[in-house]
Amino acid sequence: MKPSNLFSFLLLALLVPAACHTTEQRNGGKKHPNIVIIYLDDLGYGDLGAYGATALKTPNIDKLAASGLKFTSGYATSSTCTPSRFALLTGVYPWRNKDAKILPGTAPLLIDTQQQTLPKMLKQAGYRTGVVGKWHLGLGTGQVDWNQPIAPGPNEVGFDYAYIMAATQDRVPTVYIENGRVAGAETGDPITVDYRQNFEGEPTGLDHPELLRMRWHHGHNNSIVNGIPRIGFMKGGEKAKWVDENMADTFLTKAQTFVRQHKDEPFFLYYALHQPHVPRTPNPRFAGASGLGPRGDVIVEADWCIGAFMKTLEDEGLLENTLVIFSSDNGPVVNDGYYDDAVEKLGDHKPWGPLRGGKYSLYEAGTRVPFIVQWKGRVSPGVSDAVVCQMDLLASLAKLTGQHSENGDSQNLLDALLGDTRQGRTELILEATSRTALRKGDWVMIPPYDGPARNKQVNIELGNSKDYQLYNVKDDIGQQNNLAEAEPEKLNEMIERYKAIRGESGDIAPLKLE
Repeated sequence: MKPSNLFSFLLLALLVPAACHTTEQRNGGKKHPNIVIIYLDDLGYGDLGAYGATALKTPNIDKLAASGLKFTSGYATSSTCTPSRFALLTGVYPWRNKDAKILPGTAPLLIDTQQQTLPKMLKQAGYRTGVVGKWHLGLGTGQVDWNQPIAPGPNEVGFDYAYIMAATQDRVPTVYIENGRVAGAETGDPITVDYRQNFEGEPTGLDHPELLRMRWHHGHNNSIVNGIPRIGFMKGGEKAKWVDENMADTFLTKAQTFVRQHKDEPFFLYYALHQPHVPRTPNPRFAGASGLGPRGDVIVEADWCIGAFMKTLEDEGLLENTLVIFSSDNGPVVNDGYYDDAVEKLGDHKPWGPLRGGKYSLYEAGTRVPFIVQWKGRVSPGVSDAVVCQMDLLASLAKLTGQHSENGDSQNLLDALLGDTRQGRTELILEATSRTALRKGDWVMIPPYDGPARNKQVNIELGNSKDYQLYNVKDDIGQQNNLAEAEPEKLNEMIERYKAIRGESGDIAPLKLE
């Protein structure tokens, strides 16, 4: 060996261990764990066996809970999807961003590309980052050409890899987007999307009910894709359109592939499943599996996907070095726009469990959701009543990986998440279609709001009342006893604290449901 080559070899031998040592030093001499967030869509507190469901079987998620830490006071920030996802990835209360509301498929990217995000922070810690599944945080700058590279998007806010749907399964465009490009797009069949008016000659669910295999109940009567009417209008991209019944398998395969490709380095995967959001289209393997109609069937399907995903972690020898966090973006809704037998076949199942309300609601079932943390060998199995929020994952995982959290709303609850303490948040602002409430200790205060007490289309109590509402959710988890008059001192304390956090004029008119 030449002297120059020998010198290069010796230098490399010295530098490689030093680099590895530097990486490990960030975590006290240990390599950072892989991090996976499994996020469901509209899954209720009472939809899992681990949280009391008996009519619906979810053995794989129950196994996750039994081998991990189950939180009984785990919260999304909001009772609808986009705001909760914004808070999860940014660590910022969604009500601080006036645009953080349910977005159409053509909305611009909601997250500022300059702000800190969970994937950006983890990339600084040496992670490979990926998102698979539902996005619904906007794309581009508001004038997206779906036939060209689409940016900014997930890749511009910290994800190395992204395989997503732009918004929701019931909204156009009904195509997958991989790293900023529509998967399977053809130049000879360009895609155009509009949320204001239809394209000439294109059938809609409103005008052509004979073309439908799933009837719309409210809001879903625009373009027809796969026999299902959607929200919004779309033309073109026929070969790029997804097959609804294959969506679960498609996302699962992409998630498993990401794990296998990056198993030899720290990775962060945000696995955002689409179930049980509408339209509920289980693969034929799961049709009828629950006995509760398509809503129950897609939950069974999601449970199977999670079992298969966890098996992949096990087969690759990653369970002992992977922190898995399971939750949902908001609470449940049974009829959310289609006639799909969800109401008729619900039976004795209560997706909301012992809680009041549901999706869109300021009551507990809107934001209190299943929340499970598993890290084999590190997190002891058990149950915690610590108040934790998805927004706190940014600061908590920053602590875990030796990084700095720039967002004051996100709190470091790492000890609570790992089961080292039962002390969680002391207070939390909760949001529902722009309306906000306060949880502080065991108490929840809901300010007066105009509007109907119940949304008749989805049959959910919204939390609106002309009077203040005050509940002790430790003694009254179902929020049946309004103590505002009986506990004036506590009510005043809650109001003052709410104003200190939210501001005197923080509330705006509630958003209209689609």
